[in-house]
Amino acid sequence: MSSLPSSVDIAIIGAGAAGLGAAHALKNAGVSFVVLEGRDRIGGRAHTIMASPEVTFDLGCGWLHSADRNSFVGIAEQLAFTIEKSRPPWRDRAYEAAFSRAERDDFLRALEAFFTRTAATAASGHDAPASVCLEPGNRWNGMIDAICTYLNGCELDQMSLLDFEAYEDTELNWRIRRGYGALVSAYGAGLPIALNCNVTLIDHSDKRIRLTTSQGTLTADKVIVTVPTNLIADEALRFTPALPDKLAAAAGLPLGLDNKVTLALDGWDHLPKDSGLRGRSSTARVGSLQLRPFGQPCIEGFYGGSFAREIEAAGEGALAAQAIDDVAALLGNDIRRSLKPLAESRWGADPFARGAYSHALPGHADKRALLAAPVDDRLSFAGEATPPDFFSTAHGARDSGERAAREALAWLGKR
Repeated sequence: MSSLPSSVDIAIIGAGAAGLGAAHALKNAGVSFVVLEGRDRIGGRAHTIMASPEVTFDLGCGWLHSADRNSFVGIAEQLAFTIEKSRPPWRDRAYEAAFSRAERDDFLRALEAFFTRTAATAASGHDAPASVCLEPGNRWNGMIDAICTYLNGCELDQMSLLDFEAYEDTELNWRIRRGYGALVSAYGAGLPIALNCNVTLIDHSDKRIRLTTSQGTLTADKVIVTVPTNLIADEALRFTPALPDKLAAAAGLPLGLDNKVTLALDGWDHLPKDSGLRGRSSTARVGSLQLRPFGQPCIEGFYGGSFAREIEAAGEGALAAQAIDDVAALLGNDIRRSLKPLAESRWGADPFARGAYSHALPGHADKRALLAAPVDDRLSFAGEATPPDFFSTAHGARDSGERAAREALAWLGKR
């Protein structure tokens, strides 16, 4: 947008998947609205770049999880984005460089047994850290903990067992060849979005809501808030009158950390494309690697939890250095000369994210519903932290934005 409107019926804060989902739901509803985005781009934690002329890289979300129920699948088809439906590079497609077949089968049995215990323990309805379901002394506990850092951005002792089990996964995972972030960006094309417009205060003390932004102020009848939980908990976005219940809910749903890196690979065409690679570890301090995604000349690394935080704190380039060391440890030191850093994410350092995606702390599994609850039929809350089942995903965020838009329209008597 060339200029910020002074007044709208509905203001949407955040142009990630949730904000864009809300905007699409309002597009033909006969109301005035605007999406306010602090970054200089749309998409939020969905962001695709060309890491090199030959390598497309999703810095953020990259998989259409639960693809048979993922609303972005239909959107991709409408926008003519090619969907890659081959099996993901984990579990049975892992490259056998670090694990023997027998070891991998033993690990998978231990992992399945852990998931069986989490389901059985959660059935009691009593919350606890998910780590209580680890079998004492099991040789694979460190690797199972690492899996949690990939799924949730945190270790099992920081993860609510009930929230862990509430997540819905149909185990069908597809990809977008041009990038998930590119799809989300295309989905937002043509919507009224004000970029570089950081909202710092929502004053809902008067009849109309007043928003303070980096580009000035505007008023709205209704507001849809889609920012990450860490921004609410840290009061980077403030409310007046204060909303202590929302702050408490957001604090119970912090963003864990997962970061990704891509390394250019010169040669080594014998390596299987789209294959997973991971070393053995007695702790969660281990990354997950993907060889030649889409057949591209690169290796991707994925690191989560406290290990990812430690690497990010070491500064730019630390993640690439860690990934190169890990690849060399698994495939031999000769590969070092064939690897070159291309790009890496640092979501914890991103002021508009401050992490990757949400998880409920032990004892806080109820906070997703509390965060999603509207306030005074004027403020609606959406985002990846608010769905009861598809949380921590782009499609869950998009769907929550649509839900929030329906709430706002009902309050305005439009639906």
